[in-house]
Amino acid sequence: MPELRRVCPYAGSSPGADPTYADAAAEVSRALAGRGIGVVYGGASVGLMGVLADAAMDAGGEVIGVLPGALGSREIGHPGLTRLELVETMHERKARMAELSDAFIALPGGVGTLEEVVEALTWTMLGIHLKPVALLNVRGYYDALEDFLDGAREQGFLKPEHRALLLSDGDPTTLIDRLAAWEPVHASRWTPPETPSAA
Repeated sequence: MPELRRVCPYAGSSPGADPTYADAAAEVSRALAGRGIGVVYGGASVGLMGVLADAAMDAGGEVIGVLPGALGSREIGHPGLTRLELVETMHERKARMAELSDAFIALPGGVGTLEEVVEALTWTMLGIHLKPVALLNVRGYYDALEDFLDGAREQGFLKPEHRALLLSDGDPTTLIDRLAAWEPVHASRWTPPETPSAA
């Protein structure tokens, strides 16, 4: 695994109902900045996105935001970042964030956060990139998602080695340690059909 230079935390554009979520977002950013690891995120100043950006900058870290111009009125661009890149579409945003990042962490968030982390994991499974993907499972927020993935594995829709690709931990420091130690698994995405035995 190459050295982690930048990590992309996916996070909600709302703060969520539990203050613990914001505390965790700030802790992730401080831990990354303390290791000299930059943050790449969605570029907004609101919700958990704003919290993680502020915490990283306060800790002296590099913070790069990527924001679609069409979302400027809702996800207000953060004015104090190291760099804010404006793109045309959500597809460009996700591709650019992935290009700039060496790993991905999903903090608590809604449908957009879920869509982003699942896409990043799918790209790792398919070998489009070989980058680790993780859940910061604050107070069990992602337990239901992990249960779903376990069910998909049990029902034959997800290989065990692909299920194991998604890291999860409730402690930000431990999770970053695991991202740094991650090694890619080379496994075929497709299961070949069984060959009938000779009679």
